[in-house]
Amino acid sequence: MTILEVEDLHLTMGPQEILHGVSFSLAKGGIFAVLGSNGVGKTSLMRTISGIYRPKSGRIKLDGTDIAGLPSHEIVARGLLQAPEGRQIFSSMTVRENLLIGGAEHGMAEEKRVLDLFPVLGERYRQRAGSLSGGEQQMLCIARALMRKPTVLLLDEPSLGLSPKLVRTIFTLIRRIREEGVSLVLVEQNARAALKIADRAAVIDGGRVVLEGTAADLAADPRIVEAYLGGHPS
Repeated sequence: MTILEVEDLHLTMGPQEILHGVSFSLAKGGIFAVLGSNGVGKTSLMRTISGIYRPKSGRIKLDGTDIAGLPSHEIVARGLLQAPEGRQIFSSMTVRENLLIGGAEHGMAEEKRVLDLFPVLGERYRQRAGSLSGGEQQMLCIARALMRKPTVLLLDEPSLGLSPKLVRTIFTLIRRIREEGVSLVLVEQNARAALKIADRAAVIDGGRVVLEGTAADLAADPRIVEAYLGGHPS
């Protein structure tokens, strides 16, 4: 069953067209990885799906309903959230305050569930978010989004700037989030890690989908191996 379907999505910013007819679908309970180099349109795609940018044309169907062009707060209310690139947390607030901003209306039960997923945040519960390590800040960014009980979560470069050990930790947590029933779109430059946990994937270049298929097929594709996997199969 498809929970998110992007159809022929175009995005224009000023005179420049950023996205050129992007299409893909996310299965319920699945992980779809979006791969590509810097500046090819991956983050613009995420921002368009989440309502930060308004598309020029195309459809974005969430559970069968077209949400393209809706304001972001309405899209959030329908169950689609984005954990943005760059760990955009409230650094002067505590871990607890950041979580409550994410979803105070869901109460202590939801907070407990999120902290069970991210026990290190429980240990830092009353600590200022700005004093956390880079990996802990990334966990907080994801945890804050989960406080709203999303059905679809967009993760934009969750491994950016992290050590290999922390990258493994973050991707283990992404698997656990999927097991909790959340469907995910994962934007990543770390193609090797992303393809290991995704069901399907696409490569974007110049605002267009240039390759799409199962994660296993893309991981074995010589073009992907050469461009993203260091010249040898994963």
